[in-house]
Amino acid sequence: MKILFYCGLPFALTHGGQQVQIERTQAALQSIGLEVEPIRWWDDQQRGDIIHYAGRMPTTQIELAHQKGIKVVMAELLTAPGSRSRAQLWLQRMMNRTLAGIAPAHLVAAFNWKSHRLADACIALTPWEAHLMNYLFGAPKERIHVVPNGVEEVFLQAPPAERGQWLVCTATITGRKQVLELAEAAALARTPVWIIGKAYAESDPYAQRFYSLARQYPKIIRFEGSIQDRAKLAQVYRAARGFVLLSTMESLSLSALEAAACECPLLLSDLPWARTVFGEQATYCPVAAPRRAARALREFYDRAPNLKPPPRPKTWHAVALKLKEIYQRLLNLPG
Repeated sequence: MKILFYCGLPFALTHGGQQVQIERTQAALQSIGLEVEPIRWWDDQQRGDIIHYAGRMPTTQIELAHQKGIKVVMAELLTAPGSRSRAQLWLQRMMNRTLAGIAPAHLVAAFNWKSHRLADACIALTPWEAHLMNYLFGAPKERIHVVPNGVEEVFLQAPPAERGQWLVCTATITGRKQVLELAEAAALARTPVWIIGKAYAESDPYAQRFYSLARQYPKIIRFEGSIQDRAKLAQVYRAARGFVLLSTMESLSLSALEAAACECPLLLSDLPWARTVFGEQATYCPVAAPRRAARALREFYDRAPNLKPPPRPKTWHAVALKLKEIYQRLLNLPG
């Protein structure tokens, strides 16, 4: 069995969760004996049994793969749709159906909505995303599989430590993650928050505003950039008073899973992905202006020492075993 991985977004252009997800998944699959390599677009001699596509694979490419007898596993992150209200999702569904019925075929084809129906398997990170793959794009339910992200052993095996004064947020310094808004809320609530991460580009105006605010409140907003050492990051989670992520959109936050593995109490934006993964074992804050978020932040800070830890996430090894089961099932199917 040979698996070819493909991602249309170069890692050099944007770091973040998808890069970690792909790298850890590939490594875990190799560790259980599967042959895995990235697609070499320039190599017409490359062969494989399954294409694992990170994103929405163009419909024409799925058809070409099938002509060559290659199965397609499509793993699209429904970050934006997964964060919309039920009313917005209903409207999106109606618009999709209307366009499919009245718009020129070449225009509809550009959205690649048909890809979800053609793929041999669709991988969803959460039950909510699995629902949306069927509800919005018509993916057959029997082809949808929920396979969450995993967590490295270094987080699951990190020894307990005394909890300190800092809440921790590990995120890219960008508007979607609301890092600046979190820092503003922390300053208003006089609640210490340690931001760990980096911007996509240091010249980004949003990042520059965050840096300026962090310099204004050094005793409230701790910022020293990102932490690449995974063992050190695990120690930070273990010693944190709590973990905070107030992003406006998420698929399944890897940093939240890492914090959960270190038994760190969670404060998350009240979005469907978080509710379906952590249920009542996390604290939630509406996506709101800094002043309202400040109240929620302070309340969480005061309650954190008495909160129960969130559920233990899966390992990447367990994720690999689940994917191998799906791959094997596809290869055993006729046609």
